[in-house]
Amino acid sequence: MAPDPLAIRRFLQDLQAEICGALEQADGTASFLADDRETIGGGLSAPRVMADGPVIERAGVHFTHSVGDRLPEAASARRPELGGRAFQAVSLSLIVHPRNPHAPTTHANFRYFQATAEGAPPIWWFGGGFDLTPIYGYDEDAIHWHRTARQACEPFGADVYPRLKAACDEYFFLPHRGEPRGIGGIFFDDWQEGGAETATAFLKSVGQHFLPAYIPILEQRKGMESTAAQRDFQLYRRGRYVEFNLIYDQGTRYGLQSGRRIEAVMCSMPPLVRWEYGHEPVPGSPEATLYDRYLVPRDWAS
Repeated sequence: MAPDPLAIRRFLQDLQAEICGALEQADGTASFLADDRETIGGGLSAPRVMADGPVIERAGVHFTHSVGDRLPEAASARRPELGGRAFQAVSLSLIVHPRNPHAPTTHANFRYFQATAEGAPPIWWFGGGFDLTPIYGYDEDAIHWHRTARQACEPFGADVYPRLKAACDEYFFLPHRGEPRGIGGIFFDDWQEGGAETATAFLKSVGQHFLPAYIPILEQRKGMESTAAQRDFQLYRRGRYVEFNLIYDQGTRYGLQSGRRIEAVMCSMPPLVRWEYGHEPVPGSPEATLYDRYLVPRDWAS
């Protein structure tokens, strides 16, 4: 038996409201704007966007329930035999770009796909996870982030967190730069382990651990003093984020192929970014430490 898409929809919409409320509280001034639109077949596009706050420069927390008669290519890339089937996709995807260079960017996604063909049982799977992209690294942040991710996975087996951490390190990597996007987290796709009930519980566990993983870090870093040079480095490093999203990210490709609103798809981009030719951090500087210590896969949870 396949999971119930409508039950997953209710959970993800509740999680969306919870995450938006926590981010508004952390910012203290800005609020999310809603732009809900019903789509064909009973679907829903419900983006939430917050911008220009004193703490959060931009955040997008987008819920979508897509219903279609042909699975987009990006969704069937790992299962080409499913190409062309009717589908439902329920997802919550978010990105937070803080203003303070000491506060890390974060991304998370929680999704369910179901593909159907006449006369055959539904084929379904979950995917998602969350990852962290610091500009200036702090050991205590990395440890807290990964230990919380491990806690989300522990009820489902001791091997789950190490596998999903490794998958995250592999996925959020820029081959043309030869470097990770950040310090990772957990990432999973084609997830059916334990059957429908257990797999649904796993998705919920990951979703419910996002705020405990991120909000304490944001609260710790949002008020730190920073310099104009640190802001410049933040904007430079944001360029890596843009490169990954436009060149490699499956979610961006899926959003474009599935006909989602371009404004919602591209909301993941930071509002300001810069590129600098031949940039090299000063050896021994905090900027160099980002590359030497934090953009290297480590077992932070241990």
